[in-house]
Amino acid sequence: MNRILIVEDDKDISRELKELLENSGYEAVVLTDFKNACDSIIAAEPNLVLLDINIPYMNGEMLLQQLRSKSDVPVIMVTSRDSEADEVLSMSYGADDYITKPYNPTILLLRINAVFKRIGAKSDNTTAYRGMEILPHKGVIKYKDDEITLTKNEMTIFMYLLSHREHIVSRDELMTELWNNEEYLNDNALTVNISRLRGRFKDIGLEDVIETRKGQGYILV
Repeated sequence: MNRILIVEDDKDISRELKELLENSGYEAVVLTDFKNACDSIIAAEPNLVLLDINIPYMNGEMLLQQLRSKSDVPVIMVTSRDSEADEVLSMSYGADDYITKPYNPTILLLRINAVFKRIGAKSDNTTAYRGMEILPHKGVIKYKDDEITLTKNEMTIFMYLLSHREHIVSRDELMTELWNNEEYLNDNALTVNISRLRGRFKDIGLEDVIETRKGQGYILV
């Protein structure tokens, strides 16, 4: 399910938007921390952002510019200002679309759907976790301004842990997953791969991604 983050300080509008999106099959989240808006958006790991131009602390266009320096998450600008200059500025800062209030709910949903269709190939192959952008098909993980390249075994291990991140994963489960991918590792080789994976995360400033649970296995934290 695609997660859409609503960046709108009008509580009535944000509530209506949330209800509209949830009734249309999306997971809708409303931003509450406008003071640290950029970091809060990235932490929420949305698939798309609905961003109002008139928000506290900084206008939406400046926030979009700040966000674009750290993330390429799709953004639709939502505003009551029917100004061609605002539209041009928003698009030049990297907005994927622009809609004015009062908007037709059907038109808004169509525009959201159109953005998801345009990025479909990318979104199907990209996963987010703790601010990381994970591209399994490329063996690449991006975090802030850094990028690391994982081996096939390392990516297989990490993606399995990620898909079971609410649970402890045993070493036997990881070995089975690797064997299912025709990667035949012994117990010592698994230990080496886990250690190397931790080292790669440490290189980009993430030292506590994989936690060992003694006698049980591993879990993402």
